[in-house]
Amino acid sequence: MEDFIKTNYHTHSTFCDGKNTPEEMVQEAVKRGFSALGFSSHSMQPFASDWHMHYNAHGDYVREIARLKEAYSSQIEIYTGFEADYIEGVCCPSFERYREFSPDYLIGAVHYVPCEHGFFGVDGDFVETRQKITELLGGDRKKAVQGYFSCEREMLKKGDFTILAHADLIRIQNSAKAPDKLFDEGESWYRDELRETAKAIASAGVCVEINTGAMARGKLDTPYPSQEFLSMLREYNVPLTLSSDAHRAENLDFGFEQAVQWAKKANFTELQCYVSGKIRSMKI
Repeated sequence: MEDFIKTNYHTHSTFCDGKNTPEEMVQEAVKRGFSALGFSSHSMQPFASDWHMHYNAHGDYVREIARLKEAYSSQIEIYTGFEADYIEGVCCPSFERYREFSPDYLIGAVHYVPCEHGFFGVDGDFVETRQKITELLGGDRKKAVQGYFSCEREMLKKGDFTILAHADLIRIQNSAKAPDKLFDEGESWYRDELRETAKAIASAGVCVEINTGAMARGKLDTPYPSQEFLSMLREYNVPLTLSSDAHRAENLDFGFEQAVQWAKKANFTELQCYVSGKIRSMKI
């Protein structure tokens, strides 16, 4: 990886559900030779949850990242972003919605799937997710998975953001640690969902992250997206970036080498990174 520049734009801290302060994250990134670090606290602006930033905390967050950007300017580039959730009728990742905070970038994410009488969490507790699907959808797991990808496609159509987070997050429910596989990834209907979503991603013109977060937490052995999904994205010339989705400082570059090989296997030859204020490509 001769031209490889170590960067990460999906970074959490104590401003949301991360375990380290932003400064601890920066210090660790410097130790590990990162060229750039972008922060992306969970946000449902103007709403919140117990793991999203409260609206009133957004200003403090932006000011703290700005302070660190100046304090460490001789050692690393620091950027301000948000991992902005999409929930129909509630919140949507868009630069207009976040205008007062002047983010460098936005990561669009779907963590909740609304149903007629409630919602289920995509990457929540395995047993609870299955119980919710039974309660809200009569146990129709296919409908639940299709609902997730439908939300993602709605976000891609209605939102305005830079990077798509963990594009097949629902796959975490097939973890070896789950009581059973939620669905069969080889089924034709599931592959159709991937194909339609890949087309929507290409139309939206966003970058997809290859995300090692579930690997760091011991939930999956491979990154998001799956190899099949990655191959479809390559087919549609969707750009790719590398993210650790780190919630702990020690995981800032977790699985990066494996993720690069994962991308190469799908015939990607470069990754995107944001350095010196602009997007650039680096060979892998």
